[in-house]
Amino acid sequence: MVLVLVDGLGWNQLVARPHRAPFLNSLGGGPITTVGPSTTASALTSLATGATPIEHGIVGYRMDMGDGVMNSLRWTVGDRDMRKVFEPVTVQPIPPFAGISVPVVSRADLQETPFTFAHLRGSRPHGWRCASSIVTQCARLVRDEGQTFVYAYYDGLDKIAHECGLGEHYDDELSFVDWLVRSLFEALPTGTCLVVTADHGQVNVGDNVIELPSRLLEHVHHQSGEGRFRWLHARHGHEAELERICRDLYSDVAWVASKEQVVDEAWLGPAPGGRGQDAAIRRLGSVALAPHTPTTFHDPLDSGPFGLIGRHGSLTPDEMLVPLLAVTRP
Repeated sequence: MVLVLVDGLGWNQLVARPHRAPFLNSLGGGPITTVGPSTTASALTSLATGATPIEHGIVGYRMDMGDGVMNSLRWTVGDRDMRKVFEPVTVQPIPPFAGISVPVVSRADLQETPFTFAHLRGSRPHGWRCASSIVTQCARLVRDEGQTFVYAYYDGLDKIAHECGLGEHYDDELSFVDWLVRSLFEALPTGTCLVVTADHGQVNVGDNVIELPSRLLEHVHHQSGEGRFRWLHARHGHEAELERICRDLYSDVAWVASKEQVVDEAWLGPAPGGRGQDAAIRRLGSVALAPHTPTTFHDPLDSGPFGLIGRHGSLTPDEMLVPLLAVTRP
């Protein structure tokens, strides 16, 4: 089996473009639900561990670690590398792939990152620098080395959606993904099962950015999460007032919930108890804002080199539904 995860390939976006992805749309399978928050760090860790975010502890893109808000993909607080402060094996303690060492075909520059160690430690990396090498690497591992399971990761579609939205650039990249997956299928030996899935879908947000007003921010100590799953961390004693103001201001554009509601209603997965869950809950804020409209909540400390047009993280079908497709090489 070769499992390909296409970062950002939402089910709704895929089936709306059959002419752009005829091979993918021809495969057997259908939609499944990703995890909340519908973000890469949480979902990739869930795929590798079989655990929910509340269990494995990677509860979002930016997490409150008690000593700063850490970017979980870069493993940084600001410009500081935090791998020695927040050891990946401690932050995410569940062994990936049940402790079995599997070959992973992913970008070469991702191999030595702390996040890779957190969610793929113990795997055998086979890095690629050009996406076409995914075909070569996966086929060689199955055909020449006799590997029975290969995990491959491609992130180009997600990058295009973030930077350019869901327009022409996205359509062209989806066509490339369709070619890539079809080429991989044709290169695999007879009897090999090719499975395709994703970590989340996308929402075209554009300029619909909500700036939090000063009368709300006076109750906020700091923020974490991301624009479509924003955590507000209340100043001590301001939790109830912060939640009240958020509900008054944003119930028409977002789901507003306290930390307790998020945990009790299993937004981040069922909570079985234990030290791992307790650590994960401590990383959550006081109030969650998860838009059900094409909007995003701005945090000046959560800004990259360019504005994001396409986004994800919330609980809408466009973000939560992802494909699970399969075909066996005859």
